[in-house]
Amino acid sequence: MENSKLQRINELARIKKERELTAEETAERDALRKEYLDEWRKGAIEVLENTYIQTPDGKKHKLQRKDKK
Repeated sequence: MENSKLQRINELARIKKERELTAEETAERDALRKEYLDEWRKGAIEVLENTYIQTPDGKKHKLQRKDKK
């Protein structure tokens, strides 16, 4: 995520502490938060997909994705 977008998220958070956000500001904040979380989740999934578990006997096993119920 671009640094300017992160700064805008923080700016909106500071504004929220001072006063109520307008409808446009709230919509912008929600869109930026969604974009941030989507990118964070994508990065976390990439890390987990490249994670291996090493057993005490030295064998490495790829981390398996848990099925959703």
